[in-house]
Amino acid sequence: MRSKTMAGLLGLALAAGALGADDGFRTIFDGTSGAGWITNTDKKPLAQANVQADGLNPHGSGGYIVVHDQPHGNFVLDFDYKLTQGCNSGVFVRVGDLKNPVFTGLEIAIDDTKGAGLHDTGAVYDLVAPRVNAQKPLGEWNHMTITAQGPIIEVVLNGVTVSNIDVDQFDEPGKRPDGSEHKFKVAIKDLPRSGYLGFQDHGKDCWYKNVKIKDLN
Repeated sequence: MRSKTMAGLLGLALAAGALGADDGFRTIFDGTSGAGWITNTDKKPLAQANVQADGLNPHGSGGYIVVHDQPHGNFVLDFDYKLTQGCNSGVFVRVGDLKNPVFTGLEIAIDDTKGAGLHDTGAVYDLVAPRVNAQKPLGEWNHMTITAQGPIIEVVLNGVTVSNIDVDQFDEPGKRPDGSEHKFKVAIKDLPRSGYLGFQDHGKDCWYKNVKIKDLN
């Protein structure tokens, strides 16, 4: 059952979306330059080769994720993305250690799949499955908004709220609140509440554009 706090925070996220992408947002990828973006492996600036006609392409960047160079705690992240066939990507948020993003942050899955499981698009990877796969057909642009406010993270895909997580409920290493097991041998509630965000390269081309963020105080 959702708490009143969760309901209030989700309402805040919906209200932020209704205000429009230019109300308090700032562009962090403008489509012309990789300024402000680095690779997680060595913190090298994003190569201009990864700034392509369709947007920021993390594939072949040399990092597991391409990262915005400033940490973010509470925020609304708004962007468009497009996948190629078989692509497995994702959005990492609140990464505490760039050398170990998988176990020090959370991933919102973005994949060329049609299901609604723990690893499908819109899932909080291996923790919370999306209610529905709201992704458009392969090759079309999708619009995603991720809101992180305190313990709550919400994912809206193409206008549909597909998933949310209250990390405070994940207080036992390796287990979800219902007792089922997940891959992370840490208590998710203990992960950093502020950290880096970035786009994953998992072996296929994909593009991100119109990337904007609103930091919430």
